[in-house]
Amino acid sequence: MELETMRPNPAWDPAAYDDAVATFERLADEIAVHVWGGDWCKDCRAQLPDFGAALDAAGIPDERVHHHPVEKRDDGSKAGELVEEYGVEYIPTVVVERDGEELARFVEEESVPIVVHLADQLETATAV
Repeated sequence: MELETMRPNPAWDPAAYDDAVATFERLADEIAVHVWGGDWCKDCRAQLPDFGAALDAAGIPDERVHHHPVEKRDDGSKAGELVEEYGVEYIPTVVVERDGEELARFVEEESVPIVVHLADQLETATAV
């Protein structure tokens, strides 16, 4: 099942995020991107369309982007595919892996957009 909130925002401007997009573009065939979110979640609706557009701009193949829809339990905890295995407590959560190793993680909200937050971590993790 795909997250509707990952549909790319057509108004997103990749030129405004050249460096971050370039980082993802460089790693496009090496990484797997796991996205936990809910179409019911206001934070996901606000942030994930731009991230979806960023992944498109970077040429990340669809088969490398894994959507993990999450439901909210009555106690506020999250339920869904791989939630426990990845320790997902807040959404959106995005994990970028290479060969099964976590390179970068975004959880719920940061001072910069998802793509910038993850690209900064990826630059550090993949520096030679």
